[in-house]
Amino acid sequence: MSSSDEVSSARAAAAAGDGGEPTVFDNILSGKWPSNKVHEDDQCLAFLDITPQAPFHALVIPKVRDGLTKLSNAREDQVGLLGHMTYVAGQIGKKNCPSGFRIVVNDGEHGAQSVYHLHIHVLGGRQLAWPPG
Repeated sequence: MSSSDEVSSARAAAAAGDGGEPTVFDNILSGKWPSNKVHEDDQCLAFLDITPQAPFHALVIPKVRDGLTKLSNAREDQVGLLGHMTYVAGQIGKKNCPSGFRIVVNDGEHGAQSVYHLHIHVLGGRQLAWPPG
């Protein structure tokens, strides 16, 4: 997906708002849609992105959304989950991208968030550019 496509998707998702409707990630969690899992535990699931932006690109999502549609909506009682997801993202990056990796959280329209179910991107497998976008 090109940068302009991702921005268009983010704008559409922001305009639709978060009415609590099932997301693509809810469909993956329920088993309705398949995924290539790279990690699963009682708190989160990680799987390969279907539109990778690097040779390795996985997403880490909470198994229970509970209002955690974006990082800026996180509550204090979700700090443990956020720390766990960040740790899992780091372990996935370390295993799959030994020369280095990047973790990214898109938040809201200007952050180019296109799915309103918090997710952490783990990207690597090549030299990543800076600034990112």
